[in-house]
Amino acid sequence: MKLKKITLTKPAEYAPYILLTPFFLLLTLAGVIIISTPAAAKDISAGFLFDTFRLTLEPGSRTEAAGPFYYCQQTDTEKVLAFPPFFSRLQDPYTDRDEENFLYPFMTRTRYGNERRWQFCELLSLSSGHEPDEANTRRFTLFPLYFQQRSDDTNLNYTAVVPFYGRLEHRLFKDEIYFILFPGYVETRKRDVVTKNYFFPFVDVRHGDGLAGWQFWPFVGHEHKDVTTETNGFGDVSPVPGHDSTFYAWPFYVRQTNGIGTDNPESLHAAIPLYDLTRSPLRDSTTIFWPFFTHIDDRGKEYHEWQMPWPFVIYTRGEGKHTSRIFPLFSESHNDTRETDSYLWPLYVFTHVRLDPLDEHRTRIAYYLYDRLSQKNTETGRERVRVDMWPFFMWHREFNGDTRLQVITPLEPLVPDNPGIERNWSPLWSLWRSENNAKTGATSRSLLWNLYRRDTAPDYKKISALFGLYQFEAEPDEKSLRLFYIPVTASHK
Repeated sequence: MKLKKITLTKPAEYAPYILLTPFFLLLTLAGVIIISTPAAAKDISAGFLFDTFRLTLEPGSRTEAAGPFYYCQQTDTEKVLAFPPFFSRLQDPYTDRDEENFLYPFMTRTRYGNERRWQFCELLSLSSGHEPDEANTRRFTLFPLYFQQRSDDTNLNYTAVVPFYGRLEHRLFKDEIYFILFPGYVETRKRDVVTKNYFFPFVDVRHGDGLAGWQFWPFVGHEHKDVTTETNGFGDVSPVPGHDSTFYAWPFYVRQTNGIGTDNPESLHAAIPLYDLTRSPLRDSTTIFWPFFTHIDDRGKEYHEWQMPWPFVIYTRGEGKHTSRIFPLFSESHNDTRETDSYLWPLYVFTHVRLDPLDEHRTRIAYYLYDRLSQKNTETGRERVRVDMWPFFMWHREFNGDTRLQVITPLEPLVPDNPGIERNWSPLWSLWRSENNAKTGATSRSLLWNLYRRDTAPDYKKISALFGLYQFEAEPDEKSLRLFYIPVTASHK
């Protein structure tokens, strides 16, 4: 049998990966060095594999590993352990507070002293704590089907199974709710006003302190309240204005009288959309064919306003208000405390608020695309500035002069100053981080999760790059250089 020479014309399938073998061997060697010398591990920076460094904006330290998927941070009062975005835990012994997040905000658990709460998507929740009378209270909610509360004081117990039967206290913006075969019968209480609904929201009867009313909505309804008094927390007695209202075929005909017993009683007659007339000693408003034409004469705030139609065309002149608007082309409006301008809304929007000692400016382009917020304390002269350009970066300067920059911010401009987002999600996409401490002069720079990192202070400098293959550290009495994790030079003063 004659042997034939074989020539390979196709490159080996796995050849490209052979070139990476020395690189992975080097990383493995670095891991062995770190593990085998735990005493020196905190002095070695291995990029996003492992790094420990001082905090810049507050006293403390932080350890990061596995790129953005692990960090542990310790300050004077708080400790944070996180595996973004899956889990994070914050402990604050100073305030006796714990917080755990699982894929924030889908599942959270919080504890503040004796108060505890756990929730999943705000649909399933458990909470417990002490009421003002020191009775321990526990709540369970499966929204919107089941509500339960149990307490050491059995008078606070309630159970509600929607839509069949139940009673709730201090839930859903009411002091008390009782229902049977909802919406067949619902009884609610808000302070002193009790409302009984039959086939909610169509038929109801209500009563309270000097108040009585009923409605068969939308056909007819009436409510009247006498002038009453109330006592505040300081023991002072003050009057509570009364009112009277009636409607037929709502909103076609409505008649109201508000502010009964005051120096500025107001009467309203409306047959929407035909007309709406409001008269009072300080303000008159006339609307014809709502919302096409409205004229307002506000003698209390000293301005006249024409709306044709609201809210698209508004023209206001007077001491108390100045507005020119053709929406969305342009709008200019200002009064004693607020100024608002917009052009091709929402392409450009500017607001200015003056409420001493606050002086606030905000400029937006395409709403969230660019957002600059400036808040100045006119008494101290200090200013806080936040600049967001979604989704590229955010830059903060606090009142104390500290600054922080983060590059790539898909969520931060949409929900600004949200600790849960910054703790659980920001590490995943913060390709560049920069911080400056105005008081101490400390700075930090981090690229690609510490692939390159630089920390400086007036008496300290530390630089690491390429998984720690290059490390330089300098202090007043010592300098050191490491190449490939091996000490190369060291000098002592």
